[in-house]
Amino acid sequence: MTYTTKLPNTYTLRVTCPATTGIVAAISGFLAEHNYYINEMSQYDDEEAQRFFLRCVFQVNGEIKDDDRDMLVGFEMLADRFTMEWSVRRTDRARRVLLMVSKFDHCLRDLLYRWEAGELNMEVAAIVSNHETLKPIADRYGLRFLYIPITPETKSKQENALRAVIYEKKVDLIVLARYMQILSDDIARELHGNCINIHHSFLPSFKGGSPYAQAHKRGVKLIGATSHYVTGELDEGPIIEQDIRRVDHRYSVAEMQAMGRDVECQVLSRALKMHLEDRVFLDDNKTIVFS
Repeated sequence: MTYTTKLPNTYTLRVTCPATTGIVAAISGFLAEHNYYINEMSQYDDEEAQRFFLRCVFQVNGEIKDDDRDMLVGFEMLADRFTMEWSVRRTDRARRVLLMVSKFDHCLRDLLYRWEAGELNMEVAAIVSNHETLKPIADRYGLRFLYIPITPETKSKQENALRAVIYEKKVDLIVLARYMQILSDDIARELHGNCINIHHSFLPSFKGGSPYAQAHKRGVKLIGATSHYVTGELDEGPIIEQDIRRVDHRYSVAEMQAMGRDVECQVLSRALKMHLEDRVFLDDNKTIVFS
């Protein structure tokens, strides 16, 4: 399965560095000197952190290089001048994504549909689960399904098995598509910035089992979902995307659950798409998202 960008021969440049004058002019001038056409450029100054962020999509004429950084030979000198952290990636180069699930199938089905439709620029490396419930979905798509059951006694061993899969499959990104296990602090740190999660969001917050039933009893007026990067702090990672739906006393628990599934799918797919398109920058414990 392939993904085709609408813009041929395009690359995405990402830059973050201390905020100062002349950065945009220097980058634009460098690209112009190489006869690269700028299709899109977004930038932001975090005044609190005194940090600058830039995302630029540029188009080249002629040969496409195997090594993306070869398209910016000489950029290192400019990067050193501004103390930049930077990367460049061909826009049609798909990332290898590992999908992790438990028993809920709505997010998995939605992501696979969007992937099949060409909306998500990724290769699905495999599907990992701590249950065998969703194996038929993987089989239907011809995807490898890896059953890694986890108990408190086997958690460390099974996370090592997960590490082996990530290494073997050359995984770039992990998506927890309603994976109902908490990753250990160690593996969460290892996957920093490369693991996306989705969970429901209620105001007030309801923890434990049956959150929708709890919300129904309290007369919640908003149902929401949050997609964020995974950290060692449960559901406290930098937020990528959020959305809400209004409800009232007429909604049953089942109707609230159905609405919740819908918003979870939409929020997760948008967060994943923005990550795949290099639109998300980590800025301490928050994100800069060029939507």
